Amino acid sequence: MKDTLVFGASLKPNRYSNIAIIRLVDKEITTKAYGLQVGVINGVEINTNLDDIQNIHTITLYLNPKRQKNHYNDIINLHPVRVIFNPGTENPEFYRLLEENGIEVVIACTLVLLATDQY
Repeated sequence: MKDTLVFGASLKPNRYSNIAIIRLVDKEITTKAYGLQVGVINGVEINTNLDDIQNIHTITLYLNPKRQKNHYNDIINLHPVRVIFNPGTENPEFYRLLEENGIEVVIACTLVLLATDQY
């Protein structure tokens, strides 16, 4: 399985990004995380910068559209194969930018994809 970056990772255990990290690791998917606070979730270190992150296949997004805007170039420059827009992150403006850069847009819930073996 290819590397996944959880973008918008939270240390709060009730947040979906946190649950996604746990489930990705449980499925033995190489997982990296980017968020506002340094910490560790299920053995995955949350990075507060993207400098050392590379070779990402999938970015699963947990930022609302307003907060995404500041990261458009960061995400595009990581050259992922796909970006998953989880519920609440839908952003047609960003879809267009990603597709123009050859990045697949998936509008789905990472947790559902994992639970149904469609990830």
